[in-house]
Amino acid sequence: MKKVIMVAITLLALNSCTDAGRAKIGALGDKFQISIVNCDGSITHTWTSTGKVANNSQSDGYFFNDEKTGTLIEVSGNVIIEKLK
Repeated sequence: MKKVIMVAITLLALNSCTDAGRAKIGALGDKFQISIVNCDGSITHTWTSTGKVANNSQSDGYFFNDEKTGTLIEVSGNVIIEKLK
């Protein structure tokens, strides 16, 4: 009975999500390329994340774990985030 209730709740929650919400959930574990853009349109820095790029509701920036160094990187400003295939 508990399994049926849990499945019903899960299906209801997934059904009420928007396409963007489902994509966000599905992005866990995916790699992303994060780039910082200057005012003139040139790219100043580029990183590849080890997983999902997140943001904090009290901040205008994003944070992620850098694949190359394994360190936490926090960025803000003109940021381009692209999901890698």
